[in-house]
Amino acid sequence: MSSILPRPGRAHPMPVRLALLLLFASVAAGCDTVGKHARAPEAVAPPVEIVLPPPTTTRGEFTIEADKLDTWNAVGQIAVRTPGVEYQGRAQMLDLYALRYRGEEFLILTKALPASTTITRLTTKVTATSSRGEPIDSDAVAEFLVLLQRELPAEIESVRARQAAEKKAAAKKTRHTGKKKKS
Repeated sequence: MSSILPRPGRAHPMPVRLALLLLFASVAAGCDTVGKHARAPEAVAPPVEIVLPPPTTTRGEFTIEADKLDTWNAVGQIAVRTPGVEYQGRAQMLDLYALRYRGEEFLILTKALPASTTITRLTTKVTATSSRGEPIDSDAVAEFLVLLQRELPAEIESVRARQAAEKKAAAKKTRHTGKKKKS
């Protein structure tokens, strides 16, 4: 029994051990980083992808004081002789050329503008669209439209001169074949 009873001047060994054990457990619980009080690493938001709306106009579109048909013919002449331009097709009824330039496929459109208080002469708008008819804004297309704007006035004059010469030749041919020789 002497081992169960505490020695004089000393506390009972069991409660001291129990107190130390409880103290150690509470300290360990306070250091818990996985428990419900621990902070989770802050979530990093994924990068936000900025989606720009499609363009509403084509960079480089322009108007020219000329007949739509003359403009359309001149655009075709410039397109077929410009290095790097692939001529893919045309539709005169739709006033368009299907082209590829610098890997970009697009349509060139020539549309007559209606007369108004600001438009008093025959004027044609030259623009480009994607193959689906949507406005297109790329460096290749803008570069080609600038080329057209620079070269169209002289090419339209050339087309008009060629058409006049062809008309004159056809009229001359008709006059010569219309006369019959007397026998």
